[in-house]
Amino acid sequence: MVKRKETKGQRSKKEELRKLIQELFYRESKRTFNYKQVARLVEVKKRTGLQMIQILLEELAEGGYLTEVSRGKYKMLSRGSTVEGTVDMTASGAAYIITEDDGPDIFIPRAKMNQALHGDVVKVFQSAKRRNRQPEGEIIEIIKRKRDLFVGVMQIAKGLAFLVVDDRIMSNDIFIPVKALKGAKDGQKAVAKIVEWPEKAKNPIGEIVDVLGDVGDNQAEMHAILAEFNLPYNYPQSVIDAAEDIPDQITEDEIAKRKDFRAVTTFTIDPVDAKDFDDALSIQKLDNGNWQIGVHIADVTHYVQPDSLLEKEAYSRATSVYLVDRVVPMLPERLSNYICSLRPHEDKLCFSAVFELDDKADVVSSWIGRTVIHSNRRFTYEEAQEIIETGNGDYSEEILAIDGLAKEIRKRRFAHGAIGFERVEVKFNIDENGKPLGVYFKEAKDSNKLVEEFMLLANQRVAELIGKKELEASKHAPAKTFVYRVHDLPDPEKFENFISFVRKFGLNVSSVGVDSVSASLNKLLTEVHGRKEQDIVETLAVRTMAKAKYSTENVGHYGLAFKHYTHFTSPIRRYPDMMVHRLLQRYLDGGRSVSSEKYEDHCKHSSEMEQLAANAERASIKYKQVEFMKDHVGEEFDGIVSGVTEWGLYVEIVENKCEGMIPIRDLDDDFYRFDEENYCIVGQNFNRKYQLGDPLRILIANANLERKQLDFALASESVVDSNK
Repeated sequence: MVKRKETKGQRSKKEELRKLIQELFYRESKRTFNYKQVARLVEVKKRTGLQMIQILLEELAEGGYLTEVSRGKYKMLSRGSTVEGTVDMTASGAAYIITEDDGPDIFIPRAKMNQALHGDVVKVFQSAKRRNRQPEGEIIEIIKRKRDLFVGVMQIAKGLAFLVVDDRIMSNDIFIPVKALKGAKDGQKAVAKIVEWPEKAKNPIGEIVDVLGDVGDNQAEMHAILAEFNLPYNYPQSVIDAAEDIPDQITEDEIAKRKDFRAVTTFTIDPVDAKDFDDALSIQKLDNGNWQIGVHIADVTHYVQPDSLLEKEAYSRATSVYLVDRVVPMLPERLSNYICSLRPHEDKLCFSAVFELDDKADVVSSWIGRTVIHSNRRFTYEEAQEIIETGNGDYSEEILAIDGLAKEIRKRRFAHGAIGFERVEVKFNIDENGKPLGVYFKEAKDSNKLVEEFMLLANQRVAELIGKKELEASKHAPAKTFVYRVHDLPDPEKFENFISFVRKFGLNVSSVGVDSVSASLNKLLTEVHGRKEQDIVETLAVRTMAKAKYSTENVGHYGLAFKHYTHFTSPIRRYPDMMVHRLLQRYLDGGRSVSSEKYEDHCKHSSEMEQLAANAERASIKYKQVEFMKDHVGEEFDGIVSGVTEWGLYVEIVENKCEGMIPIRDLDDDFYRFDEENYCIVGQNFNRKYQLGDPLRILIANANLERKQLDFALASESVVDSNK
């Protein structure tokens, strides 16, 4: 049968009728109807309409929405169901629905998206799964929009204006009426808000809320990255004003309520460009020969009161965002860089964890409470490192003593099963215009580890105080609601795949028992250090791990080998630490437990915002990598295969760690298939193999700043051993 081509009007009527029929069967899911009954109920009388209903009933049965129970009689397919999930959009405009129960993803054709967008939480009617076919469905309700602001590039021509958004977020451009342009010009980056999306319209209608600037301008591009992840890049004036109204003077009455550490040697150790000093360390030798080490944390919640404008803004943001060239602070600068920041030679209010340690770094006793401090010196990590290495410099005796204690604590922590992931950070030398001039790598040294160990100790101790019910008169009472930083056991299936892969390099790791896994992983990470496979093995090891998150349910922290762990030490840049400070003081004062449901919601929000911030940071690094490599198009570099997918090989350049992709379609010497278990692609005819960790000589084919994408090609002398 030859199908007659439908006009646009006919297609529109047909789609409208299809929706009416689906709604009828959805409402009356247990009843059976023939086409005449359907026609009567949807009020169709014309002969052409009756014919269209017959065609639609057949199509809906073929698509798995209906089943033909007897000749000409249809019923909603009983095996179909509705599920909720999150939209994962593809560049084609179709999507996959990621369900909350970790079931199989549900494919949604573009025609059945019904105006849902990437990241939206939706209700889906899932067709009955047929043999050897992925579940398919149709979006029937948008439960929660992921975003209402969109960033893109303006296209203005012949009096019509559209904001062109990244395909994966929205496959339809946003129509902007001329009166809603707010001065945006053709080719500029801008942020738009959708104000209307008529049911039958292809394009939503929007208005410009901010013009970011010209494409390629560093400020515009960094703000665009933040907007892309729905993260703020400035503060409402009302929030800035609220911060300005906070007095910076500390009253004598307030000091009288606290333990006074102003006479004790105290210092901060931070990155050279840091301005928000969250934490300080104090040290003094006690008369009994032991050491008193104070971990002093900025008392943010003294200044940011519950239900205040500043509190609501901090909760909404949940974290500071660290892009490649800037910090977007969680709190306005007056708080983050001045009032709360533990700056040298200024009295500051803190919440502190103070430890008495013997010479072996065993904790003899501890105290937690509110304090006032006075930092004697601000060290950069580099300055502290030089003192550790040379033994010379300001407060060298104190720095060397605290470093020795930290090393003892660290050694004991790893003996108890902590896993030692130490990834190299990629950093850029950037000029005043944001242009990347070069790449350098940053590794954690003793000065970093010194600070880390005492922050971990304080976080662990605070969590133990509540989790072990040390403040309770009865140990039989339920534990009070608290905010923990948790990290679950590795996914068994992922871990088995990881074990199989590393054995190909002659490396070994055990998978029997929780303790032996961590010990074996540490042995593996030590073995692989300095080898060409190091980055790949470490990357895969991280991927096998569960993601750390915030929760009121304490399942412990597997990676650190702590049964109790929280985030107490960075309230200037993390909202969960503010929650911990408030709850801790409440319980120290004998207060009752708070609602676990409310705080679990806060934890979930904080975890989600943390992930968004990490994604934005990666996007900013990727943008600078592409910008840096733009001047090197046509040049060749040594690389290593850092990822393998069904669509191509990801390759990381050895000298600068910039990553790009060789599309599988460009490997034209054979037909390659993807072997997911072995992290490789294999040629069907000649058995040539490209595997994770393989060295490759590549050529920079293209650097696309708009997509933050580097395209590589195999260099002519790139050789891969096909017999591996």
